[in-house]
Amino acid sequence: MNKWVLLEHKVYSSNTLEIHYDFLVENGKDCLTWKFLKLPLLNKASIEIVQQPNHRLVWLSRLEHELSGNRGSVKRIDHGLFKNVSNNLGSECFRFILDGKLLCGLFEISGNSCRLSKVVNIHL
Repeated sequence: MNKWVLLEHKVYSSNTLEIHYDFLVENGKDCLTWKFLKLPLLNKASIEIVQQPNHRLVWLSRLEHELSGNRGSVKRIDHGLFKNVSNNLGSECFRFILDGKLLCGLFEISGNSCRLSKVVNIHL
C-alpha cells in the first residue's frame, strides 16, 4: 500500500529531553527508517538524515506510544501514501513523492542528507 509515517520521538535521559524525528516508509515486511533532528522545509537547504535499522510495520498505524524501559515516547505527526520514484528501495539514494501536511512534495534522500521540494499535481 506504500504507507509512510513521520514520528516525533522524545528520548528521556537523566536531566535532558532529546527530540528527533523518525521517517518510516513501508518496505513489504518492515519499514525503512531514517532519523533527523529538524524537519526539512519545502524548497530550502538539505538537512542531515541518518538511516536507522528497519522498524516493524506496526509503527505505521500507531498514533502515540510510550516506549518500554522508560526510553521515551513517540507521536505520529504526519503520515500518508508515497510513490517511489527511485530506481529501487535498496540504495543510498531515495526519491519519494509524499502527500502529507508537513511533508508534501518530492522527498529526496542522498547519503546522509535529505531535501523536500515542490511537486506540481501530486496524485498518488
